[in-house]
Amino acid sequence: MGFADQRFNVNLSILFTELPLLERPAAAAAAGFTAVELWWPWVDAPTPEQSELDALKKAIEDAGVQLTGLNFYAGRLPGPDRGALSVPGAESDKFRANIDIAADFAQSLGCKALNALYGNRVDGVDPAVQDELALENLALAARAADRVGAILLIEALNKPESPLCPIVSAPKAIEIVDKVNAATGLGNAKFLMDLYHLSMNGEDLPAVIEQYTAKTGHVQIADNPGRGAPGTGSLPLEELLDQLAKTGYEGYVGLEYKPGDKPSAEAFDWLPAAARAAR
Repeated sequence: MGFADQRFNVNLSILFTELPLLERPAAAAAAGFTAVELWWPWVDAPTPEQSELDALKKAIEDAGVQLTGLNFYAGRLPGPDRGALSVPGAESDKFRANIDIAADFAQSLGCKALNALYGNRVDGVDPAVQDELALENLALAARAADRVGAILLIEALNKPESPLCPIVSAPKAIEIVDKVNAATGLGNAKFLMDLYHLSMNGEDLPAVIEQYTAKTGHVQIADNPGRGAPGTGSLPLEELLDQLAKTGYEGYVGLEYKPGDKPSAEAFDWLPAAARAAR
């Protein structure tokens, strides 16, 4: 086994960002990849003009790549925000306004996974109030995902880089997954296992894989330290992905790492060109 036996996709919100959004799908295809994922591309627009949605859809289709993952609106990302759905007021309203737009866009491209980032704690707001709002919004998102044949992903971030986010461990993310599934009865909420974030938290990655693969809907990777490409840090990513496969994970592995000081097209030397097309 090894990297060549995995199904990878490229996150176009962290790689190829030196290019305009509409040029990134073709750049990923030129690098040999056939699958991509995205954070919500319009940071200030949970409800963009239809022409913008159509232009991105066309760019993805013209490039011949498959969109395999999409975030719901999550505020300023990258930036100070870590999601919107647990933030009372305008941000929660924006998230709700975005739900059907994101779900319909995903459906239009055959995308089967939608990621809902939880959001930061807010000064002066009772955490229990935020958690109640979050569960309401996650249930709405899960129902919208189900309507378009998709799963809802719940991601654990890392405490050092996201100190105000309460979802900063695999067990906490799994707790939210279970609560959403209990609230909706749909069973389509799944864990997004980001090995970089979990490693930053100091979690036992082999134990996390052993315990939670059955509830995992998507995996993302970057090396640690540095959040660079595999091989730039010290994480045994090849071994960890092999363990995931042996434990039963058959989904995509999202490449969500920083290219460093070189163009993104040169940040894939660790992966043979013949292994980049998703199987």
